[in-house]
Amino acid sequence: MTYVVTEACIKCKYTDCVEVCPVDCFHEGPNFLVIDPEECIDCTLCVPECPVNAIFAEDDVPPEQRQFLEINAELAKLWPTITEQKDPPPDADEWKDKPDKIQYLER
Repeated sequence: MTYVVTEACIKCKYTDCVEVCPVDCFHEGPNFLVIDPEECIDCTLCVPECPVNAIFAEDDVPPEQRQFLEINAELAKLWPTITEQKDPPPDADEWKDKPDKIQYLER
């Protein structure tokens, strides 16, 4: 089983989760983070660190967010690994509670 970053991360991109990952499975895109399912060791350390509750075990991803299983796997192959916490985008707090953000995902 792997963990999956879902829609809540889009345009927020808080990186608190990255700092605790023991295997460096996070990858960073322009406005979103993903978890590489090949690298994730299911340690659960990232889940409580996410301030927007965007990370789920693959079996617990809400039905309306299931497309993020494929999105994480696809984009993890394209985006660089991120291993250190960074400042979030300046407008992250404005986006953290907004729904329906998939349209803003920058690949």
